Amino acid sequence: MTKITIGARGSNLSLAYVAKVKNLLLQEHKNLKEKDIIVQTIKTSGDINQNIKLSEIGGKNLFCKEIEEKLLKDEIDIAIHSLKDMESIENNKLLVGAYIKRNDYRDVMVSKKIKNLKGLNYQLKIGLSSRRRELQLRKINNQIMFKNIRGNIDTRIRKIDEYKLDGIILAAAGLKSLNLDNHIAFTFETDQVLPAAGQGVIAVQCKRDNDNIKSLLKKINHHETELCAKAEKSMLKTIGGDCETAVGGLAIVKDNKVTLKAQLFSDRGDESFEYEMTGNLNQAISIGKKVGEEIMLKAGDKFKKK
Repeated sequence: MTKITIGARGSNLSLAYVAKVKNLLLQEHKNLKEKDIIVQTIKTSGDINQNIKLSEIGGKNLFCKEIEEKLLKDEIDIAIHSLKDMESIENNKLLVGAYIKRNDYRDVMVSKKIKNLKGLNYQLKIGLSSRRRELQLRKINNQIMFKNIRGNIDTRIRKIDEYKLDGIILAAAGLKSLNLDNHIAFTFETDQVLPAAGQGVIAVQCKRDNDNIKSLLKKINHHETELCAKAEKSMLKTIGGDCETAVGGLAIVKDNKVTLKAQLFSDRGDESFEYEMTGNLNQAISIGKKVGEEIMLKAGDKFKKK
């Protein structure tokens, strides 16, 4: 068996994702041995510029760009990303060869002080890194002050004390992947905080023309997760926008149907628009497109496609 090189960011979370993918590959391909899989950690622009808002340095693809470049140059065979960090418009020489079974897709509050956001008689100070989360939380409690924080999960947790925050908002999937569930004060249900499209999904990327790697990845692909991911990404692609666009999207498969719900905030952030659609499994991508179109019709001139 020839060696396979996996490329990923060097954070604890990325390395947990690498370990998960590596174990799945070893389980599904008995001729593949641990020594055949090499891991290469890659520093991305998003990792280097941790004190600057992503929108100020070029958007969320900064967590993927350098890794994808190595894939295109054949310096690595497989790239591992958090799906929500990937651009909705993919490089036509690359593809996601496997979507790993989705983890918890919800957002959570990490806090030692608070157990909910309602009915509090003092002003909260919450750390987050997403305009979507900020506007969703404002709808629950409009007294919250927000602090923009970035960095790896452990760095963000440390910033609660450093910045004297009441709490921070993170994705449940990241905390659970690192066995840090004990930091979760409470979990937001999706009717309050609809997650980012692709949240909780590990995407395993390869070159479109690499048939050998594609056949390896096919065995570890989770079909239901793939359908949901494609519906959500299709919705995002239709809406357009950039990393400052406040949009949530979640697809769920039940009873052989896929249901996609999306929420889009106006450019000013003072209004939100929702749309939900259910259809057959083979319609996942077209459902995403339709939901994107309908929600933009609802928003009208209150949301400008970038």
